[in-house]
Amino acid sequence: MRSITPFLWFDDNLEEAIDLYSSIFPDAKVHGLNRLPDGKVLTADFELAGHRFRGLNGGPHFHFNEAISLVIEVDSQDEVDRYWNALTANGGEEGMCGWLKDRFGLSWQVVPSEFLEMASDADPEKVGRVMGAMQTMQKFDIAGLRTAYEG
Repeated sequence: MRSITPFLWFDDNLEEAIDLYSSIFPDAKVHGLNRLPDGKVLTADFELAGHRFRGLNGGPHFHFNEAISLVIEVDSQDEVDRYWNALTANGGEEGMCGWLKDRFGLSWQVVPSEFLEMASDADPEKVGRVMGAMQTMQKFDIAGLRTAYEG
């Protein structure tokens, strides 16, 4: 097997999505655009944070939903804020517990690595407190999670 690549179905705005993602992820790469005779992009191969994706301008038949999301693991509140703000801008939607949808309807999670560490602690009381705090948040607040974790 050569690889497994997520295939993302866009209505008619794949090139716009690639432009947005390339502006957000500094190491984004476009490996190929396949255009129709009218110049419109039909498919594209691109990379975000070292992960390859394939996209299709497939029309309005299928839409993204929360059954799949892309997780961005970050190290600081500045990174949480930067990715959250960039992905919810211009029509994106904030969700609960670190989830959001970008303006194309694709679901993302912006998750601090510190939260993942706290949530896997051996002390069930600490885990319960941090999970309870997380459930009240839209965008993760690392200081708030830390306060809950420490009791």
